Amino acid sequence: MAFDNTCKFIAENFSADIASWLLGTPTPLTKLEPSELFAEPIRADAVLFLESQDILLHVEFQTDPDPEMGFRMADYRLRGFRRYPQKQMRQIVVYLRPTQSDRAYQTHFELPGLRHEFEVVRLWEEPTARFLESPGLLPFAVLSQTTEPIEILREVARRVEAIAEARSQRNVAAASAILAGLVLDKAVIHRVLRSDIMRESVIYQEIEAEAEARGEARGEARGEARGEARGRIEEGLNFVLRLIHRRIGVIAPETEVQIRALSLAQLEELGEALLDFSELSDLNDWLRLR
Repeated sequence: MAFDNTCKFIAENFSADIASWLLGTPTPLTKLEPSELFAEPIRADAVLFLESQDILLHVEFQTDPDPEMGFRMADYRLRGFRRYPQKQMRQIVVYLRPTQSDRAYQTHFELPGLRHEFEVVRLWEEPTARFLESPGLLPFAVLSQTTEPIEILREVARRVEAIAEARSQRNVAAASAILAGLVLDKAVIHRVLRSDIMRESVIYQEIEAEAEARGEARGEARGEARGEARGRIEEGLNFVLRLIHRRIGVIAPETEVQIRALSLAQLEELGEALLDFSELSDLNDWLRLR
């Protein structure tokens, strides 16, 4: 998801560059919130809407083909027309990395009596020079039609260094590094692009924060699971020890140590077996077999 979000970030912050590429003219565009078009939740992580006075641009950046893409494009087109019937709507799917899937070549959705067409851009088929012309397009250059992605990344790094505005420089550098991860090894990327610039960028910090949050959530979930498991084991252990005390009596400390080392499943098994035990030897024999 980091790749899709990175593309959205670039498109939102360098919309004139994106318009020059996808629309053929540097049309001033502003972001349109999906809630202005749709009452129902949509996949906001993968969908971008930009608008001008006359046009509504719907772009989806896709790392891999989506079997639902055709339907979604038709659905969004009808909803866009309902909200803005006077505006032209351009719908473009941008695939980021090479694939042999036929879905990357799908440009229409069809039902009996209904046919909807949309545009598709496969980055690996796009000429590299186009992406070296504007700061907002630099992050896509390494994914374009080239057999030497490392050399292209070096050229991107040189052009990033030439960006005068510090904030733009940081964000373009970080986005370039993130998208380059689709085709290049991380060590290579960090050798070519300055990591100090990337770390200060908004998008890099957002992705780091998201990764940290996911890690914390996973840690909390694991901790809760371990806590629940320990609680169940402790409960099972106390039950077994009480049952042993009632049926057999006092047991040796080393025997209790063995019992405390049992898993929850073994404690449950021992609890059932104790109903048939009458002597300490029965318990010792059961433990010896484990």
